[in-house]
Amino acid sequence: MGRRNNRIVLENLKVIDAGAKGKAVAKAPDGKIVFISNAVPGDTATVQTTKKRKAYYEGKAISFSELSDKRTEPVCQHFGVCGGCKWQNMGYQHQLFYKQKEVENNLNRIGKIDLPSILPILGSEKTYFYRNKMEFSFSDNKWLTLEQIQSNEIIENRNALGFHIPGMWDKILDIKKCHLQQDPSNAIRTFIKNKAEELDLSFFNTRKQEGLLRTLMIRTTSTNEIMVLVQFYSEDKTKREALLNAVKDEFPEITSLQYVINSKGNDTIYDQEVHCFHGRDHIFEEMETLRFKINAKSFYQTNSEQAYELYKVTRDFANLKGDELVYDLYTGTGTIAQFVAKNAKKVIGIESVPEAIEAAKENALLNEVTNSEFYVGDMKNVFNDEFINAHGVPDVVITDPPRDGMHADVVSQLLKLSPPKIVYVSCNSATQARDLALMDDTYKVTKVQPVDMFPQTHHVENVVLLEKR
Repeated sequence: MGRRNNRIVLENLKVIDAGAKGKAVAKAPDGKIVFISNAVPGDTATVQTTKKRKAYYEGKAISFSELSDKRTEPVCQHFGVCGGCKWQNMGYQHQLFYKQKEVENNLNRIGKIDLPSILPILGSEKTYFYRNKMEFSFSDNKWLTLEQIQSNEIIENRNALGFHIPGMWDKILDIKKCHLQQDPSNAIRTFIKNKAEELDLSFFNTRKQEGLLRTLMIRTTSTNEIMVLVQFYSEDKTKREALLNAVKDEFPEITSLQYVINSKGNDTIYDQEVHCFHGRDHIFEEMETLRFKINAKSFYQTNSEQAYELYKVTRDFANLKGDELVYDLYTGTGTIAQFVAKNAKKVIGIESVPEAIEAAKENALLNEVTNSEFYVGDMKNVFNDEFINAHGVPDVVITDPPRDGMHADVVSQLLKLSPPKIVYVSCNSATQARDLALMDDTYKVTKVQPVDMFPQTHHVENVVLLEKR
């Protein structure tokens, strides 16, 4: 017997909210929540469901009887297919409203703690062309849009250089213009694709694990430096040099032109040797008086201008007087640690990625930040009694964990350590709320500041100040 088809059509649903992962929210006649991938709060839509669960449906609007006044015309021709900017059809002021609401809902519903008035979200001055890092994939079997399929046009050239279709690991959408990274990003990507075809370089096939060109990474900085890295599946010196020389000649403004030869099953470069073909093997970003050296494997906040606003909030919440010992947990490449160091007596940074700590130490030397120290190791193992005894009890702890939040052992150690102040920076207010609840008996939340780092998406950062009760 075949599987029962649970797909149904729900007519004239009023979209009432924006929910998790950027999906719009409506309510079905049977009372279940409906998560809709292509609607805006205020729309009235007929929805074709794609999943049915005990408490909710997922679906897609197939027609609209009323369009929301919160809508705006998407600027990108790839909107709705690419999946990278899911809120591009909603006005930016409304995006900020729903991001603020998400933070408030998570802290209240999950945290269930007493909160001060949450400060208005800090919006991004740039709502497009704000990213400093983009990664594109090559494919010899590009994703065809519905319009291309319905046209019955015979498409002989199936090469693509662009983004993975959401949920499809081997499908690449060929990007004509992306509105996320400043020029000359689009020009570089377009030139590399065209020149590769002209030179007869094969594009990668993920299923067959064959083809020469795998990925392209472009990084830019506010100081107008540019890094380009091309990843090849195998070495073909003649073809590789022909392509890279063409890129070098066409774009003399490129600061760092690099390549990787990667024949393993996945295209991550963190365990690969990076070769510098032309220029430096790094670029520099600047923030206030600090310079940060960024190599091909470095982590750096992908919205440079808004990262500066985030770090200023963090520094303001810490309110350092100059005589404090500060711990910076999950320090990454030490950007926050160095940003606050001039206001502190000493800053200790801890991070699990060895390369990140190497970069943190190198940048501290570069910036002559002599009152910082950086240590590598898994946070739940390193941040222990022995570490505290060796380095001292901090006056302030800054923590900026990954999306999963802090490990329970780290929370326990914080409570045991009991510093007067904790500044908690988070890219996921749901896991942040969970951690705040665990600390609620000892700490009171006194300030909350959401910060929008990623316009046109549902993602939002949040900074919380906790002070000892």
